[in-house]
Amino acid sequence: MKSLKDLMASYSAYHRHPHNRLTHFIGVPVIMFALFFIMSYLRIVIGEVEVTFAMAFVFVVLAYYFLLDFTITTPLALVVAAMLFFAHDLSNRFTLWQGAALFFLMFVLGAFFQLLGHKIEGRKPAFLDNIFQIFAAPLFLATEVFFLLGFRQDLHRQIEEESKKF
Repeated sequence: MKSLKDLMASYSAYHRHPHNRLTHFIGVPVIMFALFFIMSYLRIVIGEVEVTFAMAFVFVVLAYYFLLDFTITTPLALVVAAMLFFAHDLSNRFTLWQGAALFFLMFVLGAFFQLLGHKIEGRKPAFLDNIFQIFAAPLFLATEVFFLLGFRQDLHRQIEEESKKF
């Protein structure tokens, strides 16, 4: 398993331009919400508790993030939990077909912002070289917020230095 520094350095190398990073602050959450929304339609009942595929997916991804860095993942987990709650609630309001159409619109909108950012950057998205980089995006945004707020500057310097190697 890569360290947080290594994962963020490789992802950061594809996201150097500030406008590309900005578009990701729009596109990544929109895509995440769209995925949580559509995955909320896949449900099973365990005892008296309804569990969605979105919940299971989020649990696994956040567990990975917590292994990488507890401090950065904790506030991210709160944001993700809120997104998951609203995605589940929204999925209860639409039929599967309506939900699929809404998912498609949200996903395309999020992807548009992502691709716009990479057009500005002049570099292809990181996931085209390594599909697992798609899982780095939310954690990357969380680390960026930490850095913008002045936290973890030692980690920020290490990531910046390491990203020059890619």
